[in-house]
Amino acid sequence: MKGNPPPMPPEQTKNSMKKNISLIKRFFPYLKKHLGTEALVLCCVAVTAACDIALPLIVREITNAGVEDIASLTLKRILGICLFYVGFKAIACLASYCQSYYGHIMGIKIENKMREDMFDHLQKLSFTFFDNTKVGQLMSRMTSDLFDVAEWAHHFPEMVFMTVVKFLASFFIFASMDWRLAVCVFAMMPFMIILTKKTRTKMRDTFRQSRHQVGEINARIEDSLLGVRVVRSFTNEKTEKDKFSKGNKEYVKIKNKSYRYMSKFHATVTMIDGTMYIAVVGVGAYFMHRGITSPGDFTASLLLVSTLLGSIRSIVDFSEQFSRGITGIERFADIMDEEPDIIDSPDAVEITDVKGDIVFKDVSFSYVKGEKTILNHLDLHIPSGSNVALVGPSGGGKTTLCNLIPRFYEAESGEILLDGKNIKDITLRSLRSNIGVVAQDVYLFSGTIRDNLIYGKPDATEEEIIEATKKAGAYDFISALPNGFDTYIGERGVKLSGGQKQRISIARVFLKNPPVLLLDEATSALDNESEKLVQESLERLAEGRTTLTIAHRLTTIRNADEIIVLTEDGIAEHGSHSELMQKGGIYSNMYSMYAIM
Repeated sequence: MKGNPPPMPPEQTKNSMKKNISLIKRFFPYLKKHLGTEALVLCCVAVTAACDIALPLIVREITNAGVEDIASLTLKRILGICLFYVGFKAIACLASYCQSYYGHIMGIKIENKMREDMFDHLQKLSFTFFDNTKVGQLMSRMTSDLFDVAEWAHHFPEMVFMTVVKFLASFFIFASMDWRLAVCVFAMMPFMIILTKKTRTKMRDTFRQSRHQVGEINARIEDSLLGVRVVRSFTNEKTEKDKFSKGNKEYVKIKNKSYRYMSKFHATVTMIDGTMYIAVVGVGAYFMHRGITSPGDFTASLLLVSTLLGSIRSIVDFSEQFSRGITGIERFADIMDEEPDIIDSPDAVEITDVKGDIVFKDVSFSYVKGEKTILNHLDLHIPSGSNVALVGPSGGGKTTLCNLIPRFYEAESGEILLDGKNIKDITLRSLRSNIGVVAQDVYLFSGTIRDNLIYGKPDATEEEIIEATKKAGAYDFISALPNGFDTYIGERGVKLSGGQKQRISIARVFLKNPPVLLLDEATSALDNESEKLVQESLERLAEGRTTLTIAHRLTTIRNADEIIVLTEDGIAEHGSHSELMQKGGIYSNMYSMYAIM
């Protein structure tokens, strides 16, 4: 999904129609659920089309009567015809209302279902996908792309059906008047298709590129606004403005190209439009001069051509929407075709009464296959209820090791066992519900403190919430807030300090009450006072649980049951604090350096 998608090569251009049909088939299951509504809408379309075609026939009747027998054209007859048409038009207006209302309701329901399916699918995709995909791109696909699909879903069947009805009705009416006139009109249609085919393909390419660029702009906005404090602290507002301006100019460039192709398309159709009209005028006038066509037939032919060309103009106006809709379906399909790397195995089971005994057997892992190996044939045993700390230089694989336990990433080889059972044979939901994670970068959702606390246990009682916050050392500062637990904390908890956010995240894990706990540098970004409070909370949280702690502040892990020194070469040392200090190895040197600092 990176970079601007290139134009379609010639071999793909040839298969453009085939691809469109394939995408429509991909979309059809969403439309299939609303076939009843679609049938009603198409019936309404048929009524409005019939009303449009009725007018030329009425004019033909009146004109022929006026030319052949003016006495027969009485006031009563004229009033009768006019009242009939007014009544028919009233019914057509009601049909037009139903067509528009129920069609748009159907479109929004389809959009809603597609958005739900995409969101549900995104929840299943692995971290590798999100590591390589910009959130702005995903937002663009879930909002503007699917809106275009909804508009397409509503208008495309209507437009096709109306065009078919008007074309067939017009052809038979023309043929009934004079088949030669019908041939003259409809023989020009293939030329329009041939002349516009190449332009329509190029329009499709540019719409796909513009949608991609909208995603890039969204990503740029999101990145800049979320990092607004960093931007201003470095006084880099101009840099951000320049980056945004560059992306915006690229979007204008792409849209410029798409509008050029669209204008060519309109101009080509307008040329054929005018040619068809003058052909009917010229040929019809000649036939009337020769007595082949009556004045009524000639007048009706002009009105029918006007109705027919109006339908063609509607298709031209819809061509841009069609391209956007098909592009939206294509980008929707791209996401839905992404397969999650990590799924439940067919024989996966739920686990209960977890003790927390964790074993790594000959585990190897790299983020990109064939590139640098982060963990290489690692063997490790973490007994249930033990407190194990991971230390070592950056890049040694500490965070990676922790991420493999809840299967955020999948080990390339080897086995990871939880209570003697391979974690691949445990359902993801069951596995992760028994693991609590407290990270350095705390993520709090926009909302209240209560919303964030009960995220791991939606049915938590007030007593449970209060107890969890007391254990996490958060109750006092929450109670001091104007609205207590119902205080709004802003996006990502921006209204709270680092220590407060961390204690709320710890309280959230207390409520979840998992038997396995992963602490990833949970205090490294805090000041000394906050670190002391959070460290006390973490020690209470770790009691009776299997705890794996990643720490850079080595004083916080002195009481760990076992300390593992992990380097790029694997486990270099392991033992208690006193044992490792006596060895005088890597850990001893690291601790001495930290103490000096």
